[in-house]
Order: sequence, then structure tokens, then C-alpha cells
Amino acid sequence: KVRSNSRVYHRYFLLDADMQSLRWEPSKKESDKAKIDVKSIKEVRTGKNTDTFRTNGISDQISEDCAFSVIYGENYESLDLVANSADVANIWVTGLRYLISYGKHTLNMIQSSQDNMRASWLGDLFDEADVIGGKCISLCSAVQLIKKLSPGLKNVKIELKFKELHKAKDKIGSDVTKEEFIEVFHDLCTRPEIYFLLVQFSSNKEFLDTKDLMIFLEAEQGMAKVSEDISVEIIQKYEPSKEGQLKGWLSLDGFTNYLMSPDCHIFDPEQKTVCQDMNQPLSHYYINSSHNTYLIEDQFRGPSDITGYIRALKMGCRSVELDVWDGPDNEPVIYTGHTMTSHIVFRSVIDIINKYAFVASEFPVILCVENHCSLKQQKVMFQHLKKILGDKIHSDPPNLEDNYLPSPSDLKGKILLKGKKLASNCTGSEGEVTDEDEGAEMSQKMNNEGGEQQTVVQAKKFQLSKDLSDLVTLCKSVRFKDFQAAFQNQKHWELCSFNEVFASRCATDQPGEFVNYNKKFLARVYPSPMRIDSSNMNPQDFWKCGCQIVAMNYQTPGLMMDLNIGWFRQNGNCGYVLRPAIMREQVSYFSANTKDSVPGVSPQLLHIKIISGQNFPKPKGSGAKGDVVDPYVYVEIHGIPADCAEQRTKTVHQNGDNPIFDESFEFQINLPELAMVRFVVLDDDYIGDEFIGQYTIPFECIQPGFRHIPLQSLTGELLPHAWLFVHVAITNRRGGGKPHKRGLSVRKGKKGREYATMRILLIKAVDEVFKTAAQPLREATDLRENMQ
Repeated sequence: KVRSNSRVYHRYFLLDADMQSLRWEPSKKESDKAKIDVKSIKEVRTGKNTDTFRTNGISDQISEDCAFSVIYGENYESLDLVANSADVANIWVTGLRYLISYGKHTLNMIQSSQDNMRASWLGDLFDEADVIGGKCISLCSAVQLIKKLSPGLKNVKIELKFKELHKAKDKIGSDVTKEEFIEVFHDLCTRPEIYFLLVQFSSNKEFLDTKDLMIFLEAEQGMAKVSEDISVEIIQKYEPSKEGQLKGWLSLDGFTNYLMSPDCHIFDPEQKTVCQDMNQPLSHYYINSSHNTYLIEDQFRGPSDITGYIRALKMGCRSVELDVWDGPDNEPVIYTGHTMTSHIVFRSVIDIINKYAFVASEFPVILCVENHCSLKQQKVMFQHLKKILGDKIHSDPPNLEDNYLPSPSDLKGKILLKGKKLASNCTGSEGEVTDEDEGAEMSQKMNNEGGEQQTVVQAKKFQLSKDLSDLVTLCKSVRFKDFQAAFQNQKHWELCSFNEVFASRCATDQPGEFVNYNKKFLARVYPSPMRIDSSNMNPQDFWKCGCQIVAMNYQTPGLMMDLNIGWFRQNGNCGYVLRPAIMREQVSYFSANTKDSVPGVSPQLLHIKIISGQNFPKPKGSGAKGDVVDPYVYVEIHGIPADCAEQRTKTVHQNGDNPIFDESFEFQINLPELAMVRFVVLDDDYIGDEFIGQYTIPFECIQPGFRHIPLQSLTGELLPHAWLFVHVAITNRRGGGKPHKRGLSVRKGKKGREYATMRILLIKAVDEVFKTAAQPLREATDLRENMQ
């Protein structure tokens, strides 16, 4: 909108394709004033700060945030503008200031002449498509050629652009000339945010030479040992023009190709393969785990289906659940135990496990067997397990001299059975065990007399086949009483299952003990039976306590599964993630509920700038609404309580194709090894569904610099060509260091500190008194070493 002498003009302003002039549709009186040369702009002034605004009769009705003026020409004329919103005004002011701030020579990058690299490259492509040599190609061919160069663009949008160009020229016919093809490509495929980035690092403002690129790689992308050969390699790989390849120049299009390539994705490629120490005890790892694996819908009405096992194992799941009951024709079956309307034959499930167990990962699989079968069908179960799985079943008894379980490396290719086990003195072919009902909620109540906490569990006696019992070696299911009893009596091969309600209470009331317990023993947390809709608990609530096996309903998408899937990407998606050192080392003390920095762990500052988005689709579940979306972005931090935070960008109205956000956020991460970052794109003007896409990444996997983030759908599939473009910097709270040291290299190179600690005597009264000394001791060590 332009306002002058109390008159209001509603106008559409745009920056010319060559970025050299600001123009608008003129009235009859101002045909010679319908554009301003960007080189002539002296200043871009915000607010109502010109004579036109001051003397305007309706100036008081204009928002200060929406008003700005372009001062241009030798006579310092002013073009006074009022945008529809403060956001739009900000984009124009920022963009124009950027253009003029680098001097007049910066605007010569893309000229109308055809002697630059882009025009030369596009001209060659056009000539290849012009098979008959008629100096024009069909509209359909032109659309497909641009679509091939920029797959995220919609055919309709490309076609409309050509038609608009033809209409502006009063052209008859739909064929496209070379000049028209280049102009439309430029209009649709130039990303200004990448152009401005190139301008900052280019020594001649038209392209990056090998030295420019080296500076960018080292200063921004955190790349160590950068050489000119690496620059040449990148240019040869991503520069589309022959001239650029020959001269070692990276054009805007080559730079865009590079920034959108896997080389510049946010996820550290080193962590796409197994990169952690796999030789520590099994209890030192988080284990990717599934609950009610046999379900593909909710647990109340949902049918049992074998595809649940295939899906989970292919996704890297290492712990699956088998709820086994007596079936017809003396064949055990697996089903929910609720409706029992559908079931899977047990033998078929074991066949599938045998086929898919080690497709995604070579590390051990745990079968959590809930055995409800009669002795007769237990014998059939045993026969199927032995015949189908054979030597894959780990059957060696635990080493009584060891204090810890074997490592994932020791158990490669092995299948462990978790279940009840008969006493070692059982001599017959069967025996009686206490069978705890995992469907019953564990709870605690206070003993009025002694004040001791007691665990209440529904339990009954159950006849167990000795053959099946002998297959359970390293994961014997036992009842949990309390931490003191566990520290005194529990064997390292014994495993307790915790209902999430009871586990939450332990995390709240005894967070330190829970962490210490999980240093040695495996703990499995399963969802409350009240979750009949198969909703998921937050796995972070239990990972922060060190719980290794947090069983998730894989059939239920959403935030919690996003966290689970994202978390297990960090070690080659092998299903095992090494827990933070503070949760493994015997001498360390950590409380899961800490709301401050963690002693001995250096906090990190995470700086994130959400720059732009590309090709956001309409929310999948939205109702009767056009294809246009109004996107905004949430950045969420998930981790220990001290780290949990979220920030959101402004909304960009009616632009899902290439919205510019240009907003920065800062987060302090106190326990980096347990933190995750989730990027969520939502639609602010939605009907029915607002979710556009998300990406969840462990903090330790983030690469610093300018990065593209691939967006995923609600169910985890990649959204075609949908990206967020961001800048990331990671620094220590007390200051960074060299620019290329802003990323993972700082943290990985840091030597761990050794702390004095209190030995646990297992005398509760004494341990409670001295437990409070642990943190001051750690802080004293930190003070001393920081001073040194």
C-alpha cells in the first residue's frame, strides 16, 4: 500500500528477477516512475519518519511497525509504504538493506546478458530440449524441464508463471523461448536467502572460488582440515555449469545444490553407522523396545497382525513382546487377551522373528514372553523355538563370577528370552513359579506402623515347563520389591518390569537410587494398562532414570514415537544407544529430577536460526481449504527437566512454497548426551489438522553450520522435497573457541573428570546421611579443575 497526500493506493510491489530494481504496476500518470533502481537507494527507513507520513491526515491510523520508507535518487525522494503486517514490512526492510549494504557491485551477479554461468548452463539445457532447432520448446516441455531442475515445484505454478509472462508481453501461442525459460527459472528457482549467503562469502560477489569455499566450509560448516582439493571436489560434484567446473567456480545454483545435498543435512553422517563402544554391559545401553508388538491398532479393539513384528524389527527394534495363549489344534497363539477375536499362530511369529531379527541390526534381540499356556502347549512352544531359532537362542547359563551382563558385541546374532524361570533345584519336567500379572498396576502404600514403603503386586502360582525355563538365561523375570532389597539380593541376569505409574513414582521419590539401580540391572518399563487407546508414555521420563527398555506402542504415531525413533538413529539405528557416562560410572551420582546444570558436565549453548522453508504440503488431515498454508515452526528441546524448552517463529501467511522466517533462538543444554531437538512445522490457518511435518534429532548428532532438515510426516515417512533451512552453532557456556570448533569436536575431545564419591554401604540410615555429600564433592572438583 502506498499512501500520499491523504490518498491510499493498494499496490503490488516486487523485486525484479535480476534483483536490480523495485517495481510496481503504474497508474497512467506515473508510467515513468513505476520502478526504482536498487543501486539508487540511499536508505531504507523504518516507521513513520518522512514528511509524507508526518503530514498525512490518517497517519495516526497507521501502525509504526508496518510503515517504512525507501529513500532514493540524487534528490533523496521517498517512496512511503505501509505493509499489511509487521512481518511483511520486516522482510522488505531486511531484504532491501541487505541488497544495498554490500555496495553497487554486488548487484551485478545475475544480469540480463547471457554471459554468466547460469544463463550459459540453462541455455545448453534448453538447446538439448529443442530437438527440432526451432529456438522454442513446447510449454509442456518447458514445465517438465524446470520441474526436473527443481522437483519440489508444482507443475501448476510453473505453467502459470509462463502464462503470466506471455500475457504481460501480449504474446500469442504457448511455445517458450530460451529467454523466457531462463526468466521463469530465475523467478521460481532463485532462493534469496542462499544468494545473500553467497554474497557474504564471495570475494567477487558472483560465485565462490575455491578459497571462498574453503573459508565457508571451515568458518560455518565446522569442517576440519579443509583443503583446496576438498573445495575443487565439491565444485565438480555440485556445480551444474561447464564453465564453473572448468574454472573452479561455484555459482548460485551450484551453491544451492551443495547446501541441499546430503553433505549439508543436519544429521552427522558418522552416526549413521554404529559409532559407539559396543563392548560394555547390556545394562549400559538404551534398548529400542516395542510393547504389544502384535497390535497394529489400539489394544482394546485392535486386531493382532504379524506385520507388527516385521515393522518393528525392520525399524531396529531389539525387544519385542509375545503374549502367548492356548490355541486351537494344540497350537499356541498370540493375541491381545482383551477381545481375543483375532490371533496369530505362535509358530508363524517365530518364523518372522527368525527371518527379520538381524536385518536391521546384528545386535541381540530380546523376546519378552508373556506365557499364559498350559503345560501341553508350552511343550509345543519349546519345540517351535528350538526348531526354528536353533543356535540363535542364547542358552549359556550366566557366569556366576561376573557382576554384569555380557555386552551387545558378545551377544551378536543371539536371541534372548525374557520370562519366568524355575528354581535351580527343580528336578522334574515342570514346576511352580509366581506369575506376576503385568496387566495389574504396581502401586505403593505406606505401612502405618513402620513407615516402610511396600510394593503391591497381583500374583498367582503358575505351572511352568522346565524346557521353556531352561531357555531363559540372561533375562529372568523377577518381582521388584524395593531398591535396598535389589542392591542386596538381585542377580545381574535378573530383570524387573515396571508399570509406568510405579516407575514414575520411583523417578519422583527416589531418582538417585533408580539411576544407581540401572547401572547394573536391566529395567523394563511398560505402558499403563489404562492406555487402552495404545497411546504412548514419554520415553524421556524413564531414559533420564537410566531405564534401558522403555516399551513403546509402535502402532501409535505422534510426539512420543518421534522421540523414540529419533533417539535410536544416533548409533547406526542398531537398536542400542550407550547411556551417558554419568549414568554408567559406579562412582558417579546423578538425580533424574535435576533442574539445574549437572555437576561434571559442561553445559552447551545451542543457537538455532530458522531461516526458511521449502515446499510445505497442506496438512494431511485438513478439511475443505485451499492448497495455501500459513506455516510457523516450533523448536522443542526434550531431555532432563532443566533442558526442556520450546520456542516458536512468527507465522508466514499464505506461503508454503518458500516461506522466510529469519528468526533466532538460544537454548542452554545441561546434559547434552540425553537431549533431543524436535523441529515441528504447523499450519496457523487450518481446518481439522495443523500438523505439516517434523524432524527429531539427538543433540549429539547435530552438525553446526547452514543445514537443511528433511521433514517427516506424522507416521515417519519423508515428505517429498519438504525442507527447513537453518543455521546452527553450538558453543560452551563460557565461550566457544575457533569457529570450526563450534560443533561436536569440542565435546568429543573433552576429557572426563574423575570425582570422589561415597561408597554405598547398604545401610540405609548411613547411606541417606552421606548421599547429600556427593554433589558438594563434585562441585569442589569442578571448581578446582576450572580454576586450573
